[in-house]
Amino acid sequence: MIKSNWKLIKEGLIDGVPIGLGYFAVAFSLGILATKANLTALQGFVASLLCNASAGEYAGFLVIISNASYLQMIIMTLVANMRYLLMSASLSQRCDKDLNIKHRLILSFYITDELFGITIARKGKLNPYYTYGAILPATLMWSLGTAIGIIAGEVLPTRIVSALSVALYGMFLAIIIPPCKEDKRILCLIITSFTLSFLGSYYLPYLKDLSNGTRTIILTIIIASIASIIWPRREDA
Repeated sequence: MIKSNWKLIKEGLIDGVPIGLGYFAVAFSLGILATKANLTALQGFVASLLCNASAGEYAGFLVIISNASYLQMIIMTLVANMRYLLMSASLSQRCDKDLNIKHRLILSFYITDELFGITIARKGKLNPYYTYGAILPATLMWSLGTAIGIIAGEVLPTRIVSALSVALYGMFLAIIIPPCKEDKRILCLIITSFTLSFLGSYYLPYLKDLSNGTRTIILTIIIASIASIIWPRREDA
């Protein structure tokens, strides 16, 4: 069993490295914002180590810059990160019923879009050791990126930093393309999600005025509900 777990950890490490590289670029730009909040490199490192969400951390830094209250920070980060509740619910359906609370809590703390993507893409029951392996490089690079971004300040042009973050979009494509090839229903849902997300961001009334996190939650619930009606899955599947 221990040997099998180490193998899964190694697989996770390999898959987590490109995620970590993408995180580094995003965290670097986040670190530049953190300088405006007068955070030191160590403080930025710890902040990213304990907050694994770019939108949530960005909102947190903005609250610090505006000198707002802790209550406002809690509300802002809760709204920005609310989509992770849906991801947690989805992952819980893949957990073995014997998976203890310790593993469940650790997994829930480290749910991010990319880590969720590579975890849910694996077939069968969820084994936490694979995700643990992916968490190591992803979290380390995320934290280091913030710290180095603070140190660099605004030395690098913003355009260069933004260009580096394009790696994340390539990583998302690498996650979703293989399942699309195997199941045309997934391809249909992804195209639908992209289309509605675009329309909801710029054209659809009410939706375009919502925050990204809230809009994502609403669209996810609607699309998932319709898909479950059209293509229901058996419990034993």
